[in-house]
Amino acid sequence: MIVIARLTVRELVRRRVVWVLAALTVLSVTLVAVGLDRLVSLARADGTNELEIRIGVSQVLILIAFMFSFVLAMTAAFVGAPAIGGELESGVALAILARPLRRAEVLLGRWLGSALIVVGYTAASGLLAIAVATQISGYGPPDPFLAVAFLSGQALVLLTLTLALGSVLPSIAAGAIAVVGFGLGWMAGVLAGVAAAFGVEVLGQVAEVSRWILPSDGLWRGVIYGLEPPLVVMLATGNLPRYADANPFYASAPPPLGFVIWSGVWIALVLGVSSWWFERRDL
Repeated sequence: MIVIARLTVRELVRRRVVWVLAALTVLSVTLVAVGLDRLVSLARADGTNELEIRIGVSQVLILIAFMFSFVLAMTAAFVGAPAIGGELESGVALAILARPLRRAEVLLGRWLGSALIVVGYTAASGLLAIAVATQISGYGPPDPFLAVAFLSGQALVLLTLTLALGSVLPSIAAGAIAVVGFGLGWMAGVLAGVAAAFGVEVLGQVAEVSRWILPSDGLWRGVIYGLEPPLVVMLATGNLPRYADANPFYASAPPPLGFVIWSGVWIALVLGVSSWWFERRDL
């Protein structure tokens, strides 16, 4: 499995995926730096007080994290979908599996190598963007490492789903289903918050169940919590907290520990089922 993971990383480097991700990281962080610098400079020139600037910068960071989460979903799809599905379509898998290797070892090795690249990209981009924003504005989120950890978990969920689908379906279909599933999961999370605000328990329960079926949206709440200033939480808690929870860019608390544990179990279960199916699939 370790050998397959090492080969996967080498392949992604050889195909310039790593270098493209590094270039995108530099480009995105540069745009964040320029945009925040102009925002903070103009706000201070207009006499805006520092507290309001910090709250504004925090909301911009959350919006950037939201956009980045969709970029991560696409990255996980592009990296994970062809890891197994592409090799099955091209016939490369027949040459690899002819060696004394179990199919499950190949699948888990592909997942491990892809996960190293995706998590590394997430951590580098996320922490670098936060560091640049902190340097420019003087504001730092309360727990940047927690936010990046949940963002990495979200990426792992999407990578696992894409790779598992790729062992059953064509790679393009697997990537498309994973990205659409990510979007639907986020929409279900928004519906859960709105339903709770208006007291629609049935809709809220259905939407809440979706977070356990696909944990990506629940982990997204942890990203928001790590970036949300305590002042915003205090103000929202004191003023109509039910309606504040309906805001998809607000989280008064991180995901429960049980949900975090379930997210890890979910990844293990999906990998286990896909390995079992892959072992028995006719190639």
